[in-house]
Amino acid sequence: MTRSAMDRFIDTIEWVAAGFVGIVAVNIFVAVLLRNIFSYAIPDSFDIGRMLLGILIFWGIAATSYRGTHITVDLIWGNVGPKYQRVIDVFATLVLLFVVTVQTWTLFDKVRGTYNDHVATFDLHMPTWPFFAVAWIGDVSAVLLIAIRTYRLIFHPEDMHDPKFKSTE
Repeated sequence: MTRSAMDRFIDTIEWVAAGFVGIVAVNIFVAVLLRNIFSYAIPDSFDIGRMLLGILIFWGIAATSYRGTHITVDLIWGNVGPKYQRVIDVFATLVLLFVVTVQTWTLFDKVRGTYNDHVATFDLHMPTWPFFAVAWIGDVSAVLLIAIRTYRLIFHPEDMHDPKFKSTE
């Protein structure tokens, strides 16, 4: 079965998010290893690790928003019929789209502010704005995926499930 360009785009964003999980894990592992075995601290390892965690959070929002795998409370949803479940899903996704769009707007202001203020790390004097920009791109990806999710929930709810889980009957 061929996958649509939209599904490949969604998968790419999820793989990028997974890549950042790996980068954060390697950064922490190497920093702890060097500090505990060789008594050597990587310059700016704390700042870099902190900013990488920020990137991971925003790309994680993108990865979980489309699939709806973030934390939910399904007390009402689980006790209503499919028609009302879809209404609740559309409403909740529209609220999420609004919130993440506002968050993306404010994060862009942070990227611009760190760029204009020439904010740098303490030891190596690396500019911090590129880290904020990568986090912002993750947030933009979240907005795009939530918009796709909203569109599919409203017009093509059958496309909301991963094709590998669809029944062949």
